[in-house]
Amino acid sequence: MSLKESSEYMEPIISVKDVERVFGKGDRKVQVLSGIDMTIPPHSLTALKGRSGSGKTTLLNLIAGLDKPTKGEIYFRNSLINDYTEKQSSEFRRTNIGIIFQSFGLVPLMTVEENIEFGLRISGVSKEDWKDRIRDSIELVGLTKRAKHRPYELSGGEQQRVAIARAIAPKPSLILADEPTAELDSKMAFHIINAFKELTSNKKTTIIMTTHDPGILEILDHVYTLEDGQIENETQEIF
Repeated sequence: MSLKESSEYMEPIISVKDVERVFGKGDRKVQVLSGIDMTIPPHSLTALKGRSGSGKTTLLNLIAGLDKPTKGEIYFRNSLINDYTEKQSSEFRRTNIGIIFQSFGLVPLMTVEENIEFGLRISGVSKEDWKDRIRDSIELVGLTKRAKHRPYELSGGEQQRVAIARAIAPKPSLILADEPTAELDSKMAFHIINAFKELTSNKKTTIIMTTHDPGILEILDHVYTLEDGQIENETQEIF
């Protein structure tokens, strides 16, 4: 490995420094995050765990550039993303990030294949690569037999898997997944997490996910516990 490659590998992909997020003003002010410090190594699978309302989704939105911190700094590699304009934030997400929302965000009249193609088109992936990317991502989430179906013909768990495939297909540097296994049974949840682990182990992406599921934490690289908007403990490394 060259010195340049070693430096790139060791450099954190995400650095969160003393971040706070406050909503509202005066008597209606609510502090959702406070004093958040977090470093995410490249090609790692990291979980944010905590009860509902602990600030997990808010933190993901800040990392994605969908929201800005009230205080503190968030870096993607060495770039300060909370200084981005709206246009820069949009371009940052388009070219670097795959997002898996809890609401799935599928286009109702498009088939599974077409929803994934739509994501590839937005991400600027070359058209000549679409067929292989669509096929591979559908296989990864176990939906090959449902490729021609539309969202209303799928179960909630199947829709969630389409959303996962759509985020994976562009091969982004970073995937942000909000409760990606919430609608899945335990067998499929482990299948998806193992697929995530394979992607990160092969140095194809970095994944930050939120979860309530203690059963999947053992196979993750790092776990951050959020409690009342603060990180309760240092990064927990799972071996």
